[in-house]
Amino acid sequence: MPVLARGAESEPGLPKRPGDERPGGAMEELEHTCPQPRLTLTAPAPFADETSCQCRAPHEKLTIAQARLGTPVDRPVRVYADGIFDLFHSGHARALMQAKTLFPNSYLLVGVCSDDLTHKFKGFTVMNETERYEALRHCRYVDEVIRDAPWTLTPEFLEKHKIDFVAHDDIPYSSAGSDDVYKHIKEAATCHSARSCRAFPAGFLFPLCSGMFVPTQRTEGISTSDIITRIVRDYDVYARRNLQRGYTAKELNVSFINEKKYRFQNQVDKMKEKVKNVEEKSKEFVNKVEEKSHDLIQKWEEKSREFIGNFLELFGPDGALLSITYEPTSSAPGEAESSCSPLPRAEARRSEFAFSP
Repeated sequence: MPVLARGAESEPGLPKRPGDERPGGAMEELEHTCPQPRLTLTAPAPFADETSCQCRAPHEKLTIAQARLGTPVDRPVRVYADGIFDLFHSGHARALMQAKTLFPNSYLLVGVCSDDLTHKFKGFTVMNETERYEALRHCRYVDEVIRDAPWTLTPEFLEKHKIDFVAHDDIPYSSAGSDDVYKHIKEAATCHSARSCRAFPAGFLFPLCSGMFVPTQRTEGISTSDIITRIVRDYDVYARRNLQRGYTAKELNVSFINEKKYRFQNQVDKMKEKVKNVEEKSKEFVNKVEEKSHDLIQKWEEKSREFIGNFLELFGPDGALLSITYEPTSSAPGEAESSCSPLPRAEARRSEFAFSP
């Protein structure tokens, strides 16, 4: 978006800088050429010294209200966040996400302190400065990384990088002999005339003085110190873990005696694991045998009931076999009489022979 420099207001509500007028009232039309926010994630964020803002258009200070209403596409709100970012974790990422989404059109610059400054004012780090720089470059919310950032922000640094706002959690950060290294930023204010307020809708509550500091929320339960505390607390576990993975005792700074102790403990753990696996397999086998035995007993009971039922159907009081045996059959009259005779057949024959002439 073109702006009028040297004697003209670039945007409604943004005051002229004193001494910007050129002799004869001549005006030069300039465009903002500030770096734009990243739209794709196919490459890491650049370093500041590779893509420094060389825009010649006046970089007028914005109020928070103006920034929240939105700025032209070619004039992103330049938000700065800094830190050590050792063992980059989700708490760091959430803080940068908040800084990036403070305003509709934000360009997030992230300053990372060097090893020398960090070791001097805070302590030793796990990751060196190069590793910490690279971790920030590959965060999706970061548009630009400033290496060797200052421990305390100065007006010259803010002016050099054309920073509009500084984002950090509101908890006082005591270091380098100060109760809060961000105190001067929190107390700084950018004042605008009442005329600039008229550029906004009627009834809009416009703050006449608004600072550069914009607070973010700290993520509870996660920090670099917490992660290091876990490692120190479970040092033996991680030392044994890395010995198993092929690291040497020298690389782990472990003594000869401790190395033998850790390796013995690893062997004991392996034996315990084997015993545990055998127990689990034995339990599985016993469970399978029990299931099969239950199935066999159930089938045997079913077959027994079926066999008993069939037996009763054949040989019971009302069985089919007895009804077949005692069923009356039709016969000749003589046979009927002989069959009804009380004498047995042998005696009847003898009597027959006795009375024959």
